[in-house]
Amino acid sequence: MEFATPLVPARLIKRYKRFLADVLLEDRREVTAHCANPGSMMGLAKPGTKVWLEPNDDPKKKLKFGWRLVDHENGHFTGVDTSIPNRALKTALMAHQVPGLPPYDLVRAEVKYGQNSRIDFLLAGDGPDTYVEVKSVTLSRRSGLAEFPDSVTARGAKHLEELAAMVAEGHRAIMFYLVQRTDCTRVTLAADIDPAYHAAFDRAHAAGVQVLAMDCQISPDAIDLGKPLPFQP
Repeated sequence: MEFATPLVPARLIKRYKRFLADVLLEDRREVTAHCANPGSMMGLAKPGTKVWLEPNDDPKKKLKFGWRLVDHENGHFTGVDTSIPNRALKTALMAHQVPGLPPYDLVRAEVKYGQNSRIDFLLAGDGPDTYVEVKSVTLSRRSGLAEFPDSVTARGAKHLEELAAMVAEGHRAIMFYLVQRTDCTRVTLAADIDPAYHAAFDRAHAAGVQVLAMDCQISPDAIDLGKPLPFQP
């Protein structure tokens, strides 16, 4: 999935109020960028970090830049926009290019289900419907290991409970961890950050919720789905 407009490099000054980031462009202008990430962004928001921004000229948008990538300046990148995994995954789903998923005729996004929730993707075809919940994974505290979540997520635990309920009704349910980092080769849960989420995961997995994990190919030009990764519960 190519970015709509070419990204421009900058240096992070500070991230604040979760969705705002002050940055310094290469021409020395200071601007405020939208940060589409509600998590803690642990390890990704240190002042001075090299970042990549997507400019826009939309008159309806107050902020003219969106923060898309962290450049680790060692050949690796992390995608920080949590909306991008769903868009990249939808493209792959429509092309039937996601390993581990069955043949299906219909891909529907943001379908209401459970208790006032929306499933990221509902796949329909031969056999039971498949409910797919997607989580963007950006935390890495140990070399090569991606972790989810990076902050407490009661909403994430609720999603796991609702996926388990879909299995109980005879459907297939998948928790899909999409790692927006190019420097990780495996995925696990950050139980120390959110023990309640870890417990909810254990219950859901025991109830039949399946797990898929994949990485991404990331550059300042595009973000695309990569290869499957091993998941360590």
